[in-house]
Amino acid sequence: MNATDRTPADLLRSALAADPARPLVTFYDDATGERVELSVATFANWVAKTSNLLQGDLAAAPGDRVTLLLPAHWQTAVWLLACASVGVVADVGGDPAVADVVVSGPDTLEAARACSGERVALALRPLGGRFPQTPDGFVDYAVEVPGQGDRFVPFAPVDPDEPALIVAGREFSAAEVVERAQAEGTGDRVLSGLPYDTWDGLNAGLYGALATGGSVVLCRHLERLGEEGLAQRIESERVTAVRR
Repeated sequence: MNATDRTPADLLRSALAADPARPLVTFYDDATGERVELSVATFANWVAKTSNLLQGDLAAAPGDRVTLLLPAHWQTAVWLLACASVGVVADVGGDPAVADVVVSGPDTLEAARACSGERVALALRPLGGRFPQTPDGFVDYAVEVPGQGDRFVPFAPVDPDEPALIVAGREFSAAEVVERAQAEGTGDRVLSGLPYDTWDGLNAGLYGALATGGSVVLCRHLERLGEEGLAQRIESERVTAVRR
């Protein structure tokens, strides 16, 4: 976006300044029929609220490790950018036992209990719904995040050369995330059915679009759609590239 962008949070700020109304993430869950479309402005608002939750209520600070036990989902994308905004390390699918904070979906709660620090649970229900009953030992993201502030200012500047992301055993600094996303992003409207457990999945499903002015149609349980349904989605969403 801008030559001065050094962190993923910088990329989001540049995207917001350039065109806040453009679609950034359109999410489908083909197990539930859910569809959510987030403009840059709406996505940035979710990121600001989540960053305030992370920095304030959860007391996360630069250098802390936040393990994300989450699938490819629009709320996972929000958490990745919130981690980048605060300056903590987003450890995707990492070991919760060594994390300062763990963020878990409904299917990984038992594993997440290995974290001795703060624990956040995401129900991943349509419309960002909450758990019917908050899991023991966790705070419910859907309960906590709405009351957070719409503007975020980090307590300390984020150092682009410090670790920012761990995925598939590889560590990236914030600057490396930006450099790779800018180099590999295409500016397309990308339909991605890739999981978020590799760099390729994260780049196709978030970072590449953010870095190059593109957008993402992020599909969970895409295998349930079928080839005819996929062709219809590609047409209706005006997709220009497919990754699966």
